Amino acid sequence: MTTAKAPQGGRAAATSEEGYERGLGSRQVQMIAIGGAIGVGLFLGAGKIIERAGPSLILMYAVAGVVIFFIMRALGELLLYRPVSGSFAEYAREFLGPFFGYVTGWTYWLMWAVTGMTELTAAAIYINYWWPGVPQWVSALGFLLLLFGVNLISVKIFGELEFWFSMVKVTAIIGMIVIGVGVLTLGFSDAGATATPANLWDHGGFFPNGVGDSLMTLQGVMFAYLAVELVGVTAGESANPEKTLPKAINTLPWRIVTFYVGSLIVILSVVRWTEFSAGVSPFVAAFGRIGIPLAAGIVNFVVLTAALSSCNSGMYSTGRMLRDLAANSEAPKLLGRLSPRRVPAAGIAVSVVVMSVGVVLNYLVPEKAFGYVMSVATAAAIWTWSMILVSHIRYRREVVAGRLPASSFPAPGGTACSWLALAFLAFVTVLTALDADTRVSLYVGAGWAVLLSAGWAVSRRAGARGGEPAPEYAGTP
Repeated sequence: MTTAKAPQGGRAAATSEEGYERGLGSRQVQMIAIGGAIGVGLFLGAGKIIERAGPSLILMYAVAGVVIFFIMRALGELLLYRPVSGSFAEYAREFLGPFFGYVTGWTYWLMWAVTGMTELTAAAIYINYWWPGVPQWVSALGFLLLLFGVNLISVKIFGELEFWFSMVKVTAIIGMIVIGVGVLTLGFSDAGATATPANLWDHGGFFPNGVGDSLMTLQGVMFAYLAVELVGVTAGESANPEKTLPKAINTLPWRIVTFYVGSLIVILSVVRWTEFSAGVSPFVAAFGRIGIPLAAGIVNFVVLTAALSSCNSGMYSTGRMLRDLAANSEAPKLLGRLSPRRVPAAGIAVSVVVMSVGVVLNYLVPEKAFGYVMSVATAAAIWTWSMILVSHIRYRREVVAGRLPASSFPAPGGTACSWLALAFLAFVTVLTALDADTRVSLYVGAGWAVLLSAGWAVSRRAGARGGEPAPEYAGTP
């Protein structure tokens, strides 16, 4: 079991005990956290679920946002107890046993590898807005190679690129909200005559297709929140995790209110929900309807930036997670090596090869690629979030028993909020099974479980032959 800890208090060292360069400053971690809450799930995926849920989607995002905050505060308590780069897998390994650490690490890797495919698909769709003659797979491949090169340079370059990607997204959404409010209050633009808050309850009501259809969009809603937990992966490379991580997590509520709930309220007030459809960004469609010169093209550039930002984060996180797995003899040792620039280059390269499957999907089934990978990524995220919550519950039990020190950043509500969040994630999983469009993720999940079980058996046998004892269970029942 990896036991590396970040320095407690004082000035952070230039490198962490895991060998990483502590190259992420406070402004970069803060903006990575903000940018993690604004991804392709909101910019592109919202089009399909608006078509199904109508204005009630606002409520779905708000409820899911509360659950996400519970998850992040549970993670925050764990991070301040022991900040480490392989956070989710490490906590599962410590409090649930080595098998759960192994499964969580590989599943989180799968989540980001598949999400990377989603982002590449979205980026290719956005390029088609300007150049419809360019095949989706060509754009996807070009972006994949570009971001691969960025991630191989250094964590500082990654952090700086993410800072500016996120700055573009944040500035643009705030600008879009201001323009939308201007349309609603002053009545300018082509949409001025029909823009009204009444669009939120006219045209079939707040639940135009019924409460059941609204609930069925929760999987897509949860997909939009993927990457909020990325701040946990940055713990091993943050210059001062004890200060930056709590601040990043505590700003989550206003990010959700502004970027999800606020932006959807404005957009669905300016343009009636019946004018949105799957495969088209609601932000691009709304500003095209408003008729401001070049606005739709500018928004398309912003959502392209969001997709590239998320794919960039995926390469970063998958490389770190594979290195953590290798350090615990749960992945090939080659993946545990750092390059001279202190970057897990081998792990990133393997992840990029897997993400290239997205390029193939864009070649074979461009019209279905986004939906397929979105459902699989969400299922993997639900497992990861569940392990964070269960680890938090077990950690608090150890603290109460006096066997572990208390964290300096305790979650409000204690374990009660973690139990509520677990129940919500179980509910979303049931809804996934009931929906024919998303059920494919459960089939993929079953196949993934078989592969992981086989891989675990092989790794244990290899460890026994090599004289390496299997990692001991560090938690207490």
